[in-house]
Amino acid sequence: MTSKNELIESLKLLHTTPMGRERIRKNLLLGEEIEDEVTWCRKKILLPEAALSRRGKNWYIEIENCIITVNAYSYTIITAHKK
Repeated sequence: MTSKNELIESLKLLHTTPMGRERIRKNLLLGEEIEDEVTWCRKKILLPEAALSRRGKNWYIEIENCIITVNAYSYTIITAHKK
């Protein structure tokens, strides 16, 4: 069983690719006021109401009508989309 704390304790490793940044921004319709997609995701993951689950090689974080997908080994944000 993987602990949710594993992801929380490793948030400093969270990152994404340039294409991942574009995907997150487009899929979640983030406005120009959001300067950094990774910081935005990190803040959402830390919210008490965030539901974290790990299935296979990915973490799935459900929060505020969106799902953030993070690779469990590299801590790369793969995508984020609306529910």
